[in-house]
Amino acid sequence: MSSPVTSSSSALKEPHPPPLDYSLHTRKLTITLFWSLVVIDSVFMPIALYFGLQYGTSLDSNAVLSITMAALGGVSLIEYIYRTWRLANPKSDCRCSGAKRYHLDFFHWCFTLMWVFVLAELIYGTTPTLPPMRLLSMPLATVLYTFGTIMLVVDAMRYLRITIPFPLSSQPRGSVPRPAIYPYIEDIVAVDGGGGVTYRKQLSDRYEASPIFRAMLSKLSLFWWIGAESVAALTTVLVFTIPKEPAYVVGWSLPFLWAGIWIAATFWYVKKELGREAKQWSEEVDLGR
Repeated sequence: MSSPVTSSSSALKEPHPPPLDYSLHTRKLTITLFWSLVVIDSVFMPIALYFGLQYGTSLDSNAVLSITMAALGGVSLIEYIYRTWRLANPKSDCRCSGAKRYHLDFFHWCFTLMWVFVLAELIYGTTPTLPPMRLLSMPLATVLYTFGTIMLVVDAMRYLRITIPFPLSSQPRGSVPRPAIYPYIEDIVAVDGGGGVTYRKQLSDRYEASPIFRAMLSKLSLFWWIGAESVAALTTVLVFTIPKEPAYVVGWSLPFLWAGIWIAATFWYVKKELGREAKQWSEEVDLGR
């Protein structure tokens, strides 16, 4: 499923692949703090708050679930506002190439769609006198369904050579899309990670120049959307079949447990493939290719 992009001979004259001047090592503290807050907000808070209110107060189930659901999403909401400001800021240094001030990137549109689905669940679920607890156990699975399905569609378009009808972040309208994970990496690092326009350009240069890099992203796309859809489906089955309170715990914890495993596996695989890329690149340079 890799794109038929040919490495340029001029690029291969360089001793190393086009650089990605972005390091996670210098941002360890920020990344750790952010994801710790996300896990607290999206896993521990809904579980601890529900059981604390349900068994530690005299509130009825409707009030307990309404309070619990209303307290969720603070970190994600702040991140959403921050991303919007970063993209719409007149002096923005992270917008896609050629994008106007209020043109959002692909990840932001996906983020918005995800919030629409999750809010619909939460609003509908807290309206009845007897809240459907199983439905209120589904928001994290809905997040996986949203992003996983979008990735599936983009990868299907790529496999079938269907051109995109609108810009996909830095990918122009009318082009065959790159691997589905590509715009997510581009947008998240450029905006949330502070890589800016420079990173968008460097990522494209690396993708164009390196066959191993392209193949790596293709495999990672499959790895992530198949995993997301599978875990979302498993979570759904468990939520609607096991007893309600265990189902609630599963719904608010299993997707994050899966994400942690997938992230660790991704880091291992990327490190291995980048090492292989550097070795092969060096060998080709030595051969004068």
